[in-house]
Amino acid sequence: MIRIIEGPAVKRRLSSLLFPSQTAIFTSKSHSTISSPQANHSKPEMDAAQEAHNREAFRQAVVNTLERRLFYIPSFKIYRGVAGLYDYGPPGCAVKSNVLAFWRQHFVLEENMLEVDCPCVTPEIVLKASGHVDKFTDLMVKDEKTGTCYRADHLLKDYCKDRLEKDPNLSAEKAVELRHVLAVLDDLSSEELGAKIKEYGITAPDTKNPLSDPYPFNLMFQTSIGPSGLSPGYMRPETAQGIFVNFKDLYYYNGNKLPFAAAQIGQAFRNEISPRQGLLRVREFTLAEIEHFVDPEDKSHPKFSEVAQLEFLMFPREDQVSGRQARRIPIGEAVSQGIVNNQTLGYFIGRVYLFLTQLGIDKDRLRFRQHLANEMAHYAADCWDAEIECSYGWIECVGIADRSAYDLRAHTDKSSVPLVAHEKFLEPKEVEKLVIAPVKKELGLAFKGNQRMVVEALEAMEEKEAMEMKATLEEKGQAEFHVCTLDKVVTIMKNMLSISKEKKKEHQRVFTPSVIEPSFGIGRIIYCLYEHSFYTRSSRDGDEQLNVFSFPPLIAPIKCTVFPLVQNEQYEEVARRIAKSLTAVGISYKIDITGTSIGKRYARTDELGVPFAITVDSTSSVTVRERDSKQQIRVSVDEVASVIKEVTDGVSTWGDVLWRYPTHSS
Repeated sequence: MIRIIEGPAVKRRLSSLLFPSQTAIFTSKSHSTISSPQANHSKPEMDAAQEAHNREAFRQAVVNTLERRLFYIPSFKIYRGVAGLYDYGPPGCAVKSNVLAFWRQHFVLEENMLEVDCPCVTPEIVLKASGHVDKFTDLMVKDEKTGTCYRADHLLKDYCKDRLEKDPNLSAEKAVELRHVLAVLDDLSSEELGAKIKEYGITAPDTKNPLSDPYPFNLMFQTSIGPSGLSPGYMRPETAQGIFVNFKDLYYYNGNKLPFAAAQIGQAFRNEISPRQGLLRVREFTLAEIEHFVDPEDKSHPKFSEVAQLEFLMFPREDQVSGRQARRIPIGEAVSQGIVNNQTLGYFIGRVYLFLTQLGIDKDRLRFRQHLANEMAHYAADCWDAEIECSYGWIECVGIADRSAYDLRAHTDKSSVPLVAHEKFLEPKEVEKLVIAPVKKELGLAFKGNQRMVVEALEAMEEKEAMEMKATLEEKGQAEFHVCTLDKVVTIMKNMLSISKEKKKEHQRVFTPSVIEPSFGIGRIIYCLYEHSFYTRSSRDGDEQLNVFSFPPLIAPIKCTVFPLVQNEQYEEVARRIAKSLTAVGISYKIDITGTSIGKRYARTDELGVPFAITVDSTSSVTVRERDSKQQIRVSVDEVASVIKEVTDGVSTWGDVLWRYPTHSS
């Protein structure tokens, strides 16, 4: 029996040639290179340069193939294109459609989610409430002579990485300094970022002209709704807000029951300052987002046991800070040890792992990294990123966050519509309620135009924070208080606020649900999938290297090809019959009746990632070839469509059908 060579094994073999020390390369460059300086500096600098060259060569081979075979191309190409905008061609559209179909099956159908579809154009007031209008910014610098704009942190990051990878004379002390800058890059203020750019003499990449000081740039595309221009709006930067503002109606639709999840797939827009890295950083992209609403006092999940035994690479924040590497941890253990905040968050981390690996992402190049303290949103209880390793390093492709009750509270405050849930008691309960009563007159005198934001922040305090403030006010007469919407600390005097607890009898509990949010960057996942699926192999004559995408049948753009072995009317009629039967069972196919050799026809479709090829060499039976092993079996014409269907649907594997049908030797 010929041994089956599975695609991932072939890919790893190719990767070992292109990236001689791939594991060492990528794991030593953990997020923002937060890792042991000794480990990073132990490799000779020439090795680092060679590895960077290998990564670039591999990436170029993948991208060239993708563009040549029209998976995607730069948009508006005949007009020289626009950075950060791409068109998906026929195979790219099919891959994307298949990924989204599987996402719907894996999440929406299996978890009984409520799917919605909201507009891309969003009124300003919605994004004002969510914080995007004030805070959705990146720091930008300008070429002082040409006016060309660049992201300040990208310039500093590129400078540090280039020195670390390409400077053979870099001292150990300087290397440690540059790694530290990379580690704290996300936490640098505009002043600190500007100071580093000046200290290192960083200039505009294209012209070497001096750069301006960094300043914030809002990443949203602004527009106006209606002809008057009096109703400002934005192209949405995420799809989540459409779900949050519809919470009240969705809760009613779900029978006023928690927990429940709503999902949305749609376009999002971010006016990136300097888009780069192909599909990884673009200005228009597809998001698939889930908002799972849950009682903040009970974040258990009834199906958690189904994923508890899954073990995969996890990178808790303590390991990042201490310089350790990501390690395999069962998700059940991570939750029980408090590494992951709660069961529902852990359940979705497990489900995301299953989704990505079933798509074809290599499980050895997938990890879940916990946000560091300087990355965490102030309202988040916990947050993890599913990061996939590719030639650009570790790329965040899915964010899984416990956003607490922040979003619903923010829209409740802004709209004055309570976005709350109810728990009815069987018997009335005497409960102790926290009462926060701002004295608006005193706050108005002290904060004037900022009074409303201070009042809203005070009223949104959690019980623990409120009682601590009460104690401080009684002891000192004043207390320091951070107002998120102002992004500053203010002083609250004792006469500005009353905090107390009152006992009341209640028939129900009214509360704002917490939100667990998995958010998927579909384009990023697809690009990483392209890299993980790509390999080359020698032609039969050994005179050239042939490109192959080893897509799983689940997401392959075309499931099979049909080849009459020679140009013959009888064979072509059989090919048409097979095509008709494939259509009847919903299998995409491509007929190739060109006169070229069968080997060249195989090579053409292998490069498109087509998993199966049907060769018509008689009128009663045909051969079916599997792409990665190149093994062939003989199947009757009447059965072949059902065989392809069961393998592409995952009912059987190629190994299963090998035992049922006779093998065929070319």
